[in-house]
Amino acid sequence: MFTKVLIGVDGRQGGRDAIALARQLAAPAATLTLGHVCAPILAQGAVEALPWQRAEAHELLERERGRAAVDAQLAVRDPFPVGPGLHELAEQQEADLLVVGSTRHAVVGRLLFGDDCRAALDGAPCAIAIAPRGYALAPHRIERVGVGYDGSPESERALSAAHDLASEAGAPVTVLWVVSLQDVRTERRAPADWPGAIEDLIDRHAELLAGLRDVRGRVAYGGPGEELVRLGDDVDLLIVGSRDHGPIGLLVHGSVSRYLVGHATCPLLVLPRGTAEVTARPEAERGAHAVAVGG
Repeated sequence: MFTKVLIGVDGRQGGRDAIALARQLAAPAATLTLGHVCAPILAQGAVEALPWQRAEAHELLERERGRAAVDAQLAVRDPFPVGPGLHELAEQQEADLLVVGSTRHAVVGRLLFGDDCRAALDGAPCAIAIAPRGYALAPHRIERVGVGYDGSPESERALSAAHDLASEAGAPVTVLWVVSLQDVRTERRAPADWPGAIEDLIDRHAELLAGLRDVRGRVAYGGPGEELVRLGDDVDLLIVGSRDHGPIGLLVHGSVSRYLVGHATCPLLVLPRGTAEVTARPEAERGAHAVAVGG
């Protein structure tokens, strides 16, 4: 599905997990690039990598490429915060997917630290996938795909991606629409009958999901993050849409996506607004309109 994939590699387990997930998401003839961002040396005040830094970075990438036995190009970014550095590499490579690994702090080590880093990452030019810790330690296949919905048009892309990824295994796509207390407040201002309002919303969304073909749809009432994590426990990949200008801005600032990054046990794929359309089946084959969760 994705044809130009950039993989963040730092010599640790997270980068190896990212390589393993990238292989699952990349199209058969896709171009893979292992990318590494050199750490700034503040004492030196350097804005360009020192010769020994570049040499070490290339050795690291060559070592990880050989260890994974993957056919991939190598790219090194001069000293920069990791997040903005990967962002720039993605732009240079014209990547349609950036894959990173997770750590106990969530997304690739330093991604979550620093306001400048968050500001630079907001508006990332492509989709982003996050591999769970230890993903490369066992073989995986993406057969069961889950998609989150909340009534926004970004789900057209999410649904297309889910169908593409699940089609080879012949597995149905599972879609989840979460009804929250905020939805009830938006629907009716201070309704006297809260349980009745909730039931009305659940019934309405269930009717919409029943009109979709080739999916298993259900509606749940609760917190979107918690309910999507439960869905993630039963699938091989969880896909959500982003309403921000780029996926990493949503991951850092959006409460739902941030919760998913910290708690989901399966790989997470975030498809941002404004990126190129993924290969999709014709609208007539997909059935009714559907929508994806934002943060």
